[in-house]
Amino acid sequence: MQLYSYFRSSAAYRVRIALNLKRLDYDIVPVHLLKSGGEQFAPAYRQLNADALIPTLLDEAAGALTQSLAIIEYLEETYPAPALLPVHAIDRAYVRSIALAIACDIHPLNNLRVMRYLKNSLHVDDAARDDWYRHWCQVGLEGLEARLSRDARVGKFCYGDTPTLADCCLAPQFFNAKRLNCDLSVLPTVQRINDACLALDAFASAAPDRQPDAE
Repeated sequence: MQLYSYFRSSAAYRVRIALNLKRLDYDIVPVHLLKSGGEQFAPAYRQLNADALIPTLLDEAAGALTQSLAIIEYLEETYPAPALLPVHAIDRAYVRSIALAIACDIHPLNNLRVMRYLKNSLHVDDAARDDWYRHWCQVGLEGLEARLSRDARVGKFCYGDTPTLADCCLAPQFFNAKRLNCDLSVLPTVQRINDACLALDAFASAAPDRQPDAE
């Protein structure tokens, strides 16, 4: 398998974690989102991913797969052990809802396309752009903190004591929150779970600074 990835992409980070947790062999194909106007816009890459987004997983059995959560669900169904989703439907819904809260509610407001539009089209200065990023990241993670802090299903990780799809999403978003100087002091449960994730090699080796294209 080949994963078209950018070291700082949250979505690619999620997939790297999932691949590592399932102990699958894969090669990183770097796609730099900033150089040369964005390598994701190159015609050759857009043949794989028409949306010009990262990541894309190229699997011989399935072809080119896009969208991080869809890729992880594919991996879960194709390589079911170790499982990233619980056994019971209600618990799977709980894990998916955490993953979706991050991937669909927090992350899209802060991704590169939005940041570029704020700066280049709306002429928002860097300080205001970063305030936008911090605000929506903070709001989303504080909501997640409130939820995780009172749910009995939370253990060492978002669900119990083994990592799930939810944790694959949480760690990259926490990395972004830390990088943009969000107030982490109000996120003790989220931070505790993130620390437990990073203690595992599957998460640590997926981190941005461990990638071949890291800068």
